[in-house]
Amino acid sequence: MMLIYRRSGLKVQRLLLSLLLLSAWEAGSAQVHYSVPEEAKHGTFVGRIAQDLGLELTELVPRLFRVASKGRGDLLEVNLQNGILFVNSRIDREELCGRSLECSIHLEVIVERPLQVFHVEVEVRDINDNPPVFSVSEQKLSIPESRLLDSRFPLEGASDMDVGENAMLTYRLTPNEFFTLDITDKKDKGKFPVLVLRKLLDREENPQLQLLLTATDGGKPELTGSVSLLILVLDVNDNAPVFDRPIYEVKMYENSANQTLIIWLNASDVDEKINKEIIYSFSSLVSPSIRKKFLINETTGEIRVNDAIDFEDSNTYEIHVDVTDKGTPPMAGHCTVLVEIMDENDNSPEVVVTSLSLPVPEDAQVGTVIALISVSDRDSGANGQVTCTLTPHVPFKLVSTFKNYYSLVLDSALDRESVSDYAVVVTARDGGSPSLSATASVSVQVADVNDNAPAFAQPEYTVFVKENNPPGCHIFTVSARDADAQENALVSYSLVERRVGERALSSYVSVHAESGKVYALQPLDHEELELLQFQVSARDAGVPPLGSNVTLQVFVLDENDNAPALLAPGAGGVDAGAVSQLVSRSVGAGHVVAKVRAVDADSGYNAWLSYELQPSARSARIPFRVGLYTGEISTTRALDEADAPRQRLLVLVKDHGEPALVSTATMLLSLVDNGQAPKTPSRASAGAASVESALVDVNVYLIIAICAVSSLLVLTLLLYTALRCSAPPSPGVCGPGKPTLVCSSAVGSWSYSQQRRQRVCSGEGPPKADLMAFSPSLPPSSCSGDNGKQQEVCENPRQPNPDWRYSASLRAGMHSSVHLEEAGILRAGPGGPDQQWPTVSSATPEPEAGEVSPPVGAGVNSNSWTFKYGPGNPKQSGPGELPDKFIIPGSPAIISIRQEPTNSQIDKSDFITFGKKEETKKKKKKKKGNKTQEKKEKGNSTTDNSDQ
Repeated sequence: MMLIYRRSGLKVQRLLLSLLLLSAWEAGSAQVHYSVPEEAKHGTFVGRIAQDLGLELTELVPRLFRVASKGRGDLLEVNLQNGILFVNSRIDREELCGRSLECSIHLEVIVERPLQVFHVEVEVRDINDNPPVFSVSEQKLSIPESRLLDSRFPLEGASDMDVGENAMLTYRLTPNEFFTLDITDKKDKGKFPVLVLRKLLDREENPQLQLLLTATDGGKPELTGSVSLLILVLDVNDNAPVFDRPIYEVKMYENSANQTLIIWLNASDVDEKINKEIIYSFSSLVSPSIRKKFLINETTGEIRVNDAIDFEDSNTYEIHVDVTDKGTPPMAGHCTVLVEIMDENDNSPEVVVTSLSLPVPEDAQVGTVIALISVSDRDSGANGQVTCTLTPHVPFKLVSTFKNYYSLVLDSALDRESVSDYAVVVTARDGGSPSLSATASVSVQVADVNDNAPAFAQPEYTVFVKENNPPGCHIFTVSARDADAQENALVSYSLVERRVGERALSSYVSVHAESGKVYALQPLDHEELELLQFQVSARDAGVPPLGSNVTLQVFVLDENDNAPALLAPGAGGVDAGAVSQLVSRSVGAGHVVAKVRAVDADSGYNAWLSYELQPSARSARIPFRVGLYTGEISTTRALDEADAPRQRLLVLVKDHGEPALVSTATMLLSLVDNGQAPKTPSRASAGAASVESALVDVNVYLIIAICAVSSLLVLTLLLYTALRCSAPPSPGVCGPGKPTLVCSSAVGSWSYSQQRRQRVCSGEGPPKADLMAFSPSLPPSSCSGDNGKQQEVCENPRQPNPDWRYSASLRAGMHSSVHLEEAGILRAGPGGPDQQWPTVSSATPEPEAGEVSPPVGAGVNSNSWTFKYGPGNPKQSGPGELPDKFIIPGSPAIISIRQEPTNSQIDKSDFITFGKKEETKKKKKKKKGNKTQEKKEKGNSTTDNSDQ
């Protein structure tokens, strides 16, 4: 800090007091204070500003160190190499501060990274560089010779632009015998010279006097100024007008209206007649600016407002008034009117916003400086005291840094997705009454940060695509939305790669990176792939990128693209040639002599097969027919000698697809006598036994493992059963319910097998029950019961509804088992349960055929089907009434049903048997298929034995 010391004792005391006050002020404001004399040369050292502010020289340039001075230009500058504040251009204190006793330059030192603001006060010390100056070079005084001794004549004093001691003036008058000089002090308005008459004037001896008035200031060195006094001695009229007071003091408010009366002056003259008449006028000492603002009435002496009076321009006016009589020579009196202007709250505050740090990132820390704000008010006192407020409900606040300087800082966390920009209004209000205010708007934009991942509308989508689609077809479009902006909201899509069987997912489908469209790259095959499940990833372009996944389940819908495949009766493989069969001539009507087996790799209606004989010219004499849905070739009558010994039958096997596909089977039947009939069951049993023996030899270790696991399972079940039996039974939970017997009709009857109705309960799912349906050898009207405990239904079956009902909702993609509704309960006619069992058929014109309702959505696998005899298809009596096998579309199971005559014994062949449906798959699955064929051959042979 640069200090200036005075030599005199009084000056030293004042300096010490100033230092004490300055230290207290600096401790309160934590700012830096310097002083520099005015008119200092360029480059004059002011202070080490960087060191005093605690800044390192090496960080001045990187932190963008700069100095700003409001309205002061570039008077001071900082050398960024050494951090010294120096004088850059001429400093004129009088130009900066006028006559103000205190004059200082306020500097704002701003550094960034982080943003900091320091306030520096540089006091400009006055030097004696302005001499006293008189407004005119010559003052004229008209003094009548009759004036008495000690008469006083005020003179215009000199003015000095300096302040303090440099502006303290002393006057001296050239020596003369008539006048002496006296000094008048006018209430802190300065000292004014007055001429005092010490000797009577005599116009005849001295008509005029030439004197010199010199003014000297108190600076070092002293400067002087002078004015010439021309005194004209007037004759006679020896009484001048006199004011009742030499000085008038008046207070008035600024902004008073024009013609407002300020004061009414009063002067009088003791002379008579014309010498008593007086005229009021402004003195020649009154400046033109005062003459513009005020008017005086020459006759009455009223002074009124003539122009705008502004406290901020000037708060006092000194008006010199002369009153002159009309005598010869005229005589004048003098007075001074001091007008003090009182302030009104007529100036609104001013708000200036500088150094905006925009836009603000949404992850900015609390306390981040957004902008610098300064306020000011030209009024004084309470009218000039300004307070600042912000718009409510914004995440910002104002922090006062120094006097009327504020910082706009972040007060809470930002979220661009909620609010992207803020219109912050800074309101400055003064303390006047009524108070005035001013506002400044600051638009704060919030910059986006990648804090939101792309989001899909739902986590999973289900898509249905028909098989055999063209390669590259569009199957679906995924779309994700990102709440961020610009590159943070640019979403790109990609597949989450995985293996589908032995192939990569990308060989099946692809996704467009920008549009999200999903394409099938190759034709899809329902028989190979029914469900393709994969994930699509959406990632934005932010840093770091964010992403999310969505699951697509693509169900491949079946089309009728596979013709029925014929199965050879022996090995179970596909055989396109003719099949020969020996038939005894002694068989009666309705005897099954052969069976055509076929499977369809499709599903639903496309896999539902029907059989019919191809008509020929001799079709009327052929004693055979084929079951519409069973493929069994049976006799229509007893064979006789007239029938040809060799019968060639062409059986057409059709599916129910659109369009229907057809395969042809050729059956060569040879009619032989009884002794020549082959014993097929024995050969089939022997073949099955050999196959079974081979399987046991090959899988001996597997059987041992299965037996060990089965033993453990049986032991567990026995322990569980013992524990359950020790507890009190709960009805309807873990025990057999009351068996239900259904009366037989012309069709036969359905019920549970009495040997397999025991339920097995566990805590992981609902009770299970094995269901076996059979055709009992009961008369149509017979009923049976057990001591009245079994429910009996002895009514005839009701006529079924001609509308086809669907038994259950679709369950796509299931092949493992056949599920009956509600744990497989069969219900029959009115008053008893309805018949619901899994099979498939359709309305047909053939009299022996029943009607079956497949589930909705042919082509999608379903496990629930309903069989009904429609009103247009009455049940016909005779053998082969019920279809003996039903292929469940979409499932590898074949339900086989046999019905014997009513007088035959019920054996295991009467129950529904479940075989394995043959499927045509790829050659790579051939080995696995062979094992399945061997097991199936055994099952088919057993079925054939029972059929034969």
